Amino acid sequence: MKNLLMATAGAALCATGAMADVKIGMITTLSGGGAGLGIDVRDGFMLAIEQSGRDDIEVVIEDDQRKPDIAVQLSDKMIQSERVDIMTGIIWSNLAMAVVPSAVNQDVFYLSPNAGPSALAGKGCHQNYFNVAWQNDNLHEAAGAYANTAEYKNSFIMAPNYPAGQDALTGYKRMYGGELAGEVFTKLGQTDYAAEIAQIRASGADSVFFFLPGGMGISFLKQYADSGVDIPVVGPAFSFDQGILQAVGDAALGVVNTSQWNKDIENATNAAFVESFSAAYERLPSLYASQGFDTANLILSALETAKPDDADAFRDALRAANFDSTRGDFAFGSNQHPVQTIYAREVIKEGDVFTNKILGVALENHADAYAGDCKM
Repeated sequence: MKNLLMATAGAALCATGAMADVKIGMITTLSGGGAGLGIDVRDGFMLAIEQSGRDDIEVVIEDDQRKPDIAVQLSDKMIQSERVDIMTGIIWSNLAMAVVPSAVNQDVFYLSPNAGPSALAGKGCHQNYFNVAWQNDNLHEAAGAYANTAEYKNSFIMAPNYPAGQDALTGYKRMYGGELAGEVFTKLGQTDYAAEIAQIRASGADSVFFFLPGGMGISFLKQYADSGVDIPVVGPAFSFDQGILQAVGDAALGVVNTSQWNKDIENATNAAFVESFSAAYERLPSLYASQGFDTANLILSALETAKPDDADAFRDALRAANFDSTRGDFAFGSNQHPVQTIYAREVIKEGDVFTNKILGVALENHADAYAGDCKM
């Protein structure tokens, strides 16, 4: 099974090699900065496809290299040449904005396993677009809610200057009730944070909120720990997820972060997922892996009722979300984004492995702020 699940970019996968009735195109980041995120989404997704035992689904996988122009080229190829029925996989919101609007307007279904830009949740929503992860603001809103309970009064906030980074700071400020000691947008892909850490040191902040996914978060946390600045840090799961924590190490211990998923959520589906993913890939699953797994299982549940060529019936089947999620209860709001509980987690060490444990609920049955602007 591992050889199938670990397939390289550009492969077309079908469980038994039979002629596929349904074709899924996955464009995700498999090389360069942020590749770990795309690999986890791919691996979680393909684990669910393999476990389904279906031989009528083909998955075409391509590497977007985290470049919008490459993602657009791949999307055009998948829709026009590969004739895919469903698309998925994109990690980064700027790539989603480059690909999704055109794809859904060509009668292709797009199910996001990660990126959830606000522009696609409100006025830019579409009947063929579903987000299975979250709307970008959500985990940051939960971080703001947690900051209130921790009685932080003067936060310094920071994120990269791209759609998800802008949504992050908007989300934190929406829920956070204190003052801002500073607000900084960094460069996407930045690795040196000496100037920002100096600003934090001089700001008078009693807390730091940051959103820096992938390697950006690793660089910042290591430099922050080495700086000797001891202001407490809070953030979303993206900088404290399983694949990142091993690279960050002790610098992350004790940090509180927010997530809609963790390996210790108590339900049978999640327990089985953690066990089977760990066995297949010899590593603990991440947030991104859980989102890939849930996305595939949502598609599989809809295929039990309808095929994508019966668009109305398939859309209704997706909206019903009749599948067992790793998160437990799962439901879509009116804009086809999840309404879900978001948890506060703490970074801990289990043996030699850095991981997270749930502390409690940060936001319960939370819907995004843009659903009212979606006219579907």
